[in-house]
Amino acid sequence: GVYFEDKGAYTGSVAASMVKSIGCEYILCGHSERRTLMKDDDVNINKKVKKVLESGMKPILCIGETKEEFDLDITKDICAMQLSKDLFGVTKEQMADVVIAYEPVWAIGTGLVCGANEANKMHRFIREKLAGMYDEEVAQATRIQYGGSVTPESVDGLMSMPEIDGCLVGGASLDAEKFARICNFEK
Repeated sequence: GVYFEDKGAYTGSVAASMVKSIGCEYILCGHSERRTLMKDDDVNINKKVKKVLESGMKPILCIGETKEEFDLDITKDICAMQLSKDLFGVTKEQMADVVIAYEPVWAIGTGLVCGANEANKMHRFIREKLAGMYDEEVAQATRIQYGGSVTPESVDGLMSMPEIDGCLVGGASLDAEKFARICNFEK
C-alpha cells in the first residue's frame, strides 16, 4: 500500500507518486492485514483512498469483519462504519474510480468459508449502503469484489452470484495452476 504523504521521513513507506511511476493503476487500501498487523485505522485509510484518487490511480477499498465481529452478528455495522469512514469526503464523481473488496477477515487463511450466498447478501448490503451515501447510480456502477480466500473450488459459486463483480485473489495467486483456474471461472 501507499502512504498518504508525498514526501518526508517515513521510512518503509512508499509515496503514491513512486507507485504510479512504475505503472500501477490499482492500489489496495484498508487490506485486512494492514488493518490488523500494521494498525491502519479508518482515518489513515481514508487519507490513503484520497491520496490514491488525487494521484490518478484507483483504490481498491477493502472492508470486512473479524471472527469476533462475525460471531457478535455485527458484520453489517462494521462494514457500514468502514464504508462511511473510509470514503468520507470522496465525491460521487470520484466513486467511478473506486473498487470495493469485501473480505471477511475470519475467512482469510483460516480454512473457514464464507458461502457464496452469504457473500452475495453482504455485497447487496454494501450496494445499499453506497446508494444511501451517494445514489443508486453510484451503487450499481461500483465494482464490488469478494476477497475471502478465493479458491478454484469456490470461484464458480461466487462468480455466479448477481452482486459479486469479481474476486480479490490472495494466496491462490501464488500457484499458477490455481490462479489460472480462478481466472477462467465458469458461470
